[in-house]
Amino acid sequence: MTSAPKPDPVSGDRLARRNALLLAAAQAMGGATASIVVALGGLAGHELLGADKSLATLPVTFFVLGTACGTLPAGYLMRHLGRRTAYMAAAVLGGFGGVLACLGIIQGSFVTLLLGTMCAGFAGAFVQSYRFAAADTASESFRPKAISWVMTGGLIAGIIGPQSVILTADLFLPIMFAGSFATIAVLNLVGLCLLAFVRIPRPTVSERMETGRPILQIISQERFIVAAACGIGSYAMMSFVMTATPLAMIACGHTQTDAALAIQWHVLAMFAPSFFTGSLITRFGKANVVAFGLTLLVGCGIVALAGVEVENFWFALVLLGIGWNLAFIGATSMVTDVYRPEERNKVQATNDFLIFGFVALASFSSGNVLNDFGWQTINWVLFPVVLVCLALLGWLVLRERRASF
Repeated sequence: MTSAPKPDPVSGDRLARRNALLLAAAQAMGGATASIVVALGGLAGHELLGADKSLATLPVTFFVLGTACGTLPAGYLMRHLGRRTAYMAAAVLGGFGGVLACLGIIQGSFVTLLLGTMCAGFAGAFVQSYRFAAADTASESFRPKAISWVMTGGLIAGIIGPQSVILTADLFLPIMFAGSFATIAVLNLVGLCLLAFVRIPRPTVSERMETGRPILQIISQERFIVAAACGIGSYAMMSFVMTATPLAMIACGHTQTDAALAIQWHVLAMFAPSFFTGSLITRFGKANVVAFGLTLLVGCGIVALAGVEVENFWFALVLLGIGWNLAFIGATSMVTDVYRPEERNKVQATNDFLIFGFVALASFSSGNVLNDFGWQTINWVLFPVVLVCLALLGWLVLRERRASF
């Protein structure tokens, strides 16, 4: 069996730090795309649709659906072409998606807007794997920090995305929002330039041929099942609440700027903890960090149910972002425990396919639930999902403790 060489803790982590910094910068560009689509997708859809607004959040859903559809091809391309080549090709596709969405708004074509956001989402599947790419050249001790470093790029994305919305939404007046989607192409071009400097060894011929254990054998491990469930639960609920928030705020009489700033604070909260999440995982353990993150999601639901003032929306989204960060990075770190080097691409792709498949479902249902049942119901859904994840996590911890005796 041929496997990738283990990184040397000294020389390997020097390369890992370099890659992590570059990938963090690229994450800032690619992550800003998601912020723009989330902040404006529902509003743009609302403008383009007729009397029935129940499908207004479909542009966001198609973005997430594109991400889900892109996860398995991303794993295949990265395995056979190498991560850098695959990432650069995805950046080109993401830029094309931004242009297509812009044209859809200018032409008043809801379908073209959906195709554009789906292309951008497909490229987003590659962006999501940046966190795994940072771990490829890292030693075991540095791996959680490498993942955390890359996620800090989202902190900058949390500023770039919403500010792009505020500054460019009226760029092509009288047509609203087209300028912000055009910005996606510019951001992907910058990301393309950054990715050219990433240095991750391409898989050798033998590594491409060696696939390791069957995927069903790997994902049937208890640790993978629980890690994937927590990743799915935290990400799907984050998307479910976040997607509905801009429309809910407008419905409650708040302004478009209030909604964009709410998304900005939310995205900042999603990624700001990444500066210390890796250290928290090292100190307190992966399961404990995931559990605390899930608990914060409950706090989000409580704050959101307490009122509909701007402060309620903003504070709830901050808790939602921090909770997602801790739960998702912790779950990602748990996934890295279950595979061998030659198995990483297919396991990572399968993990992300499962996550974003459920995220797409959550995003799609978010608009319908908001339209039919209201903002209160959106937040009540958080509680049973989080409780199931916490129960599974507690079960796994007890099982592993008993096995160690």
